[in-house]
Amino acid sequence: MSKRVIISGGGTGGHIFPALAIAKALQRLDQQVEILFVGALGRMEMEKVPAAGYQIIGLDIQGIQRKSLMKNLALPFKLIKSLLKARSILKSFKPDVAVGVGGYASGPLLFAAADLKVPYLIQEQNSYAGLTNKWLAKKADKICVAFDGMEAYFPQDKLLFTGNPIRKESVAIEGKRIEAAEFFGLSLDKKTVLITGGSLGAGTLNKAIKKDLKKLIDADVQVIWQTGKHYYRAVLQELDNQLVPSVKILEFLNRMDLAYAMADVIISRAGAGTIAELCVVGKPVILVPSPNVAEDHQTKNALSLSSKNAAILIKDADAVEDLVPAVLSLLKDEKQAKELSSNIAKLAIRDADEVIAKEIFRLMEKKGGQWN
Repeated sequence: MSKRVIISGGGTGGHIFPALAIAKALQRLDQQVEILFVGALGRMEMEKVPAAGYQIIGLDIQGIQRKSLMKNLALPFKLIKSLLKARSILKSFKPDVAVGVGGYASGPLLFAAADLKVPYLIQEQNSYAGLTNKWLAKKADKICVAFDGMEAYFPQDKLLFTGNPIRKESVAIEGKRIEAAEFFGLSLDKKTVLITGGSLGAGTLNKAIKKDLKKLIDADVQVIWQTGKHYYRAVLQELDNQLVPSVKILEFLNRMDLAYAMADVIISRAGAGTIAELCVVGKPVILVPSPNVAEDHQTKNALSLSSKNAAILIKDADAVEDLVPAVLSLLKDEKQAKELSSNIAKLAIRDADEVIAKEIFRLMEKKGGQWN
């Protein structure tokens, strides 16, 4: 009988990309393993997971809406409905192990797994654990973490330090600079700055670059600027008269490897998955943590690098004024750029996906047979 794994969660690229990396690692270790994803209806995973070749079932679940209390009225009903559907999915698919990567669908699926005595593993990407994962940890068999000090949130005997799974194709940048220059239509002889606000974009980064784009152009700096789909059209309209061939504005970066390969300095939010990739890429990085996340966990993620002189941290509130001047200063300071590159590269973990996949198979051997 083939081995079966359910992977639940999503919402943003920071949850989806590690989930897909784990799925691919499971298949590399055992081509016969059957994998089913469970996500939240209307969220990004419902598009990205099938595009990667996997089946996904959606739960009608949402998070707490802090800005509109009225929207929370349906939450208890959606939660009950999602728990019932999660139980039904588990009974039908009969997984040997369930995996939660964070995101709305993870809670109901793992809660139902605990109730049905299905062993489960949590993959906590951030340096701060949210309420749901802290609660689910009580019955988890293993908790894979990417930052030190996570015993503050989870039982120490369940912790396994693995790092965060990364998209291997995104960090394969060796020998690709010429290809990258051709792909983006940029010069090999000029410095290039990459701005990436993650899969959804980042309003503050976009504002900062819009304000000081002329300074970058005047300094003969090339720009690869991923705005995110929410901001793309507005950015193009506002900058219509400033657009030059050295500034490439994109809604989404499908070839992250080429963007990383071309960059001399990278400006980014501080999502845990992004940080894991940036460590492997090993380029000078300026992090602007998003303040719009639970318990300000992106600042904690960024501090784990800046405290080791492995990245520059600029607060979101200061970014519009300080970001571009910091970029121009770093581009001129080769000594600082080399130190940042060297220090961030020391933090790279390249095989987190396989370490987690092996732990999933270990759980099967240890706990298998609950459906017999």
